[in-house]
Amino acid sequence: MLRLQSETPQEWVKQATVDIEELLIDHAHCEKKAASTAINLIFRYPDFAQLLTPLSELAREELEHFELVLSELRSRGWEYRRLKPSAYAGKLMSKVRKPEAEKMLDTFLCCALIEARSCERMKLLADAFQSVDEGLAELYQGLLASEARHHSLYVDLALSIYEHSEVMSRLHELSAHESAVLSERGPELRMHS
Repeated sequence: MLRLQSETPQEWVKQATVDIEELLIDHAHCEKKAASTAINLIFRYPDFAQLLTPLSELAREELEHFELVLSELRSRGWEYRRLKPSAYAGKLMSKVRKPEAEKMLDTFLCCALIEARSCERMKLLADAFQSVDEGLAELYQGLLASEARHHSLYVDLALSIYEHSEVMSRLHELSAHESAVLSERGPELRMHS
């Protein structure tokens, strides 16, 4: 269960299937950022032994996905390059509370929601590309299980530290915020726009 409170509009899917180069470049950036986030959390919370190995494994898997998307770009004759990032993550993280105990919980849950949205969009892309680009359909279908697992991992890590009721209540609040952020779509095509 992804715990999202809104669905991606079909307009986004249509744009993504037209501007494939931009989609793949941004997707590569997202995988790189996801790996960096997992590593940063290891440095930020070294005293929580139960977090270290799962986050390390997550960072490696995200880097494998980064390399997979880079390979897909190269196979199509496109180069990885800088892109103006989406405001999505920054706006989502704006609801992270400042006191450390709350900050940790909110950070893990925001990461869970980003992974959930990625999973939802990858499913839409796998379906949309099925009849027009078999390679991309396979790429996105192949990433679905990982994205869903990453979402669950962040929720489970939060549950290893916080009470179930607190985690689920805050996840519901942040999911409502994520839905509102997503409705403020920017002009650029991004995995999270």
